[in-house]
Amino acid sequence: MNFDHFLQLFVVKEKSFFPLFVQSAENIKLASELLLEQTREADPDNRRMLAHRIKERETEGDSITRKIVEVLMNAYLTPFDRDDIHELAEGMDGFLDSIRDSSKKIAIYQPKDTSKKLIEIANFIDKAAALIVETTKHFDTLRKDAKLVDKLCDDIKEIEHSVDDIYESYMSNLFEYEKDPIELVKKKNIAQALEDTSDVAKAVSSKIRSIVVKNS
Repeated sequence: MNFDHFLQLFVVKEKSFFPLFVQSAENIKLASELLLEQTREADPDNRRMLAHRIKERETEGDSITRKIVEVLMNAYLTPFDRDDIHELAEGMDGFLDSIRDSSKKIAIYQPKDTSKKLIEIANFIDKAAALIVETTKHFDTLRKDAKLVDKLCDDIKEIEHSVDDIYESYMSNLFEYEKDPIELVKKKNIAQALEDTSDVAKAVSSKIRSIVVKNS
């Protein structure tokens, strides 16, 4: 046992990261719920209103991320590797940014109709956000709950695979049946933004899995 590790046994590690990560994840979940609602909405004004509410969640997320970084800069010892904490905070912020980007495209492009497949993708994004909330609630007992958290990460990965399948089917049908070129571009860009958001959720789960492996 090296001396640094010996010291860590007697020094209390900074644990205020745990509630901050839960706050971040719960804020993302609120945004994902609004995004799902927006994909179901046909009224342009309501779409813009929901986009504004998601923007508020993004602002709140930025504030939480800043708090995590501040705690990290002032912490002597941390429960996880410092780089992992920072990368996870940035990754979760990136997930929220992607939700915001999808929302913004819906509000700007205003497609003429809603799509069941895009609603389905948004529903999967919301499920991924819920799973990330669940993982963060186990951070303070990660060693004991490593297998559970790993399973939650697997579930997020499966969601990303499902979204890929829906996206491919949607794009194929879009190029085959959408005759209005402007609508085609609008819907293509919205679908791409939603699919990208699912990819970012998977990246967050991969970062969490890496932390599990290092700390279990």
